[in-house]
Amino acid sequence: MRVVLDTNVWISGLLVPQGKSGTIIDTWRQGHLSIVVSQPILQEIERVLLYPKIFKKLNWDRMKVKHYINLLSLLTENVDVKDCSVVVEKDLNDSPILETLVTSQSDWLVTGDMVLLELQSDYPVISVSEFFQKISFNPLT
Repeated sequence: MRVVLDTNVWISGLLVPQGKSGTIIDTWRQGHLSIVVSQPILQEIERVLLYPKIFKKLNWDRMKVKHYINLLSLLTENVDVKDCSVVVEKDLNDSPILETLVTSQSDWLVTGDMVLLELQSDYPVISVSEFFQKISFNPLT
């Protein structure tokens, strides 16, 4: 199963590894999911990791953040979204996330973002809780 994880899922997974987002990321680490990213997603993850509150809570330095982003880039499937022009009218900052889903033709976009979740009727967008239940009740081995 190929999935795009919104930035909020990555950050939640790092901050609360035993939570639902952390379990989703752990499922990927175990090889049961394929995660798709794009440069805009990696840039947003890096930017958010450098927010003072998150930076302090993780107790990382800038080199660790860079290393984490480099690892994500190497261990995930990367797609180029520059030829995609999907627009999320309510929040233009969400457009690159949706473009990654559309370009990659992934099975799901997993998010906690209510604006993206409103697009469920048009795109395969699923909440963290719903996806967690999906992988909990349907082992992906």
